[in-house]
Amino acid sequence: MDTAGSPAPAGTGGDGFGGSARETSGRLSREQIYVLVSAASMNLGCMMAYSILGPFFPKEAEKKGASNTMIGAIFGCYALFELLASLVFGKYLVQIGAKFMFIAGMFISGGVTILFGVLDQLPEGPIFIVMCFLVRIVDAIGFGAAITASSSILAKAFPNNVATVLGSLEVFSGLGLIVGPPLGGFLYQSFGYEMPFILLGCLVLLMIPLNLCILPSYESDRGEHSFWKLVTLPKVGLIACVIIALSSCFGFLDPILSLFVLEKFNLPAGYVGLVFLGLALSYTISSPLFGLLSDRMPNLRKWFLVFGNLITAVCYMLLGPVPILHIKSQLWLLVLVLVVNGFSAGMSIIPTFPEMLSCAYENGFEEGISTLGLVSGLVGAMWSVGAFMGPMLGGFLYEKIGFEWAAAVQGLWALISGLAMGLFYLWEHSKTRRRSKARNLTGTEEEQAALLPNET
Repeated sequence: MDTAGSPAPAGTGGDGFGGSARETSGRLSREQIYVLVSAASMNLGCMMAYSILGPFFPKEAEKKGASNTMIGAIFGCYALFELLASLVFGKYLVQIGAKFMFIAGMFISGGVTILFGVLDQLPEGPIFIVMCFLVRIVDAIGFGAAITASSSILAKAFPNNVATVLGSLEVFSGLGLIVGPPLGGFLYQSFGYEMPFILLGCLVLLMIPLNLCILPSYESDRGEHSFWKLVTLPKVGLIACVIIALSSCFGFLDPILSLFVLEKFNLPAGYVGLVFLGLALSYTISSPLFGLLSDRMPNLRKWFLVFGNLITAVCYMLLGPVPILHIKSQLWLLVLVLVVNGFSAGMSIIPTFPEMLSCAYENGFEEGISTLGLVSGLVGAMWSVGAFMGPMLGGFLYEKIGFEWAAAVQGLWALISGLAMGLFYLWEHSKTRRRSKARNLTGTEEEQAALLPNET
């Protein structure tokens, strides 16, 4: 097991971690079970609340005088402010406290979700639009706080199985994204605009007393390192580029895939969601598998990163497909490509956190909640960069060159990041071999000198 998988030293650095981090037995401790329950409830509730807007909010916003561009900006500002929140909260995680940040983030997210449900009472025009922006921004800040704290607490509670746990919890994130839109659409049709937001906001708030009781508190000394030192490590910088590329690939599909499917295959609007389901389900299923493999065979993580990106690039070339391939666009091919893309995304996304954490430890970052906060914040921030850029780039390219070429350009980004990561790992491997040979040669010379008889 490499550095990322080694437990933090108990009783040092003020971590107060106790026996749960050691994971000496195959069974989970009560504390670890509580951490899993807390993180799963946050992932499920917050992702459902995040995703319910898609089916009906654009239509309601148009009634209030918002243009398509303004509606896109309301959606896009979430990723931008989650980026800023992740950086800030990651840096000050120790000072604020991981448990307080987690609970406060859920409280803010649940509260503003309910507030979003009463915005239809506002007059149309600038007041409605400004309030939508404000509520969406505050929601992003709350979610950024909760997810940064959650990742840090999980890595602290499961130091030997970070990828397995994060991958397993992606099941709940995926379920939230899968269940949220149809549930939101059903509640909207049955009870009106307010009900989806009020119900899911209350659901998130009701999880807070449970988490207050069961979530353990982890304390640590303030670390000496900064985001700047972390991100300037070459390996971390390349992994950050990989995260941006993969996140932008997801975001790219949000505004334009449904338009392409409706136009190309003349599907009823109700069936478009089933096309997205292939991507969401395959990612949800594959994430725990690749998390488990990443922890059991850490040497494979680097190749998961590389080949996951390369397969993603091929998938985006085939989404249209790109015209130079002369392959006819068919619905079954599109769904199949999305399913494969879900698996390739799980292959490349899940190893990013443990790989970045391992690199930080190898370069002198202390093993504690402070470093976990920095890594969690950076991963969240880079994901938000891609989530902000993907829809903007996708919408622009779709208008200029059409879906087929736009998807190919997006795939090119994943291709470049995958190749760059692969070249870096090959260079790192050759560097390690040269050092090993030099060390062996030095040792052999010393042994020979010791064995030679002294000349008289």
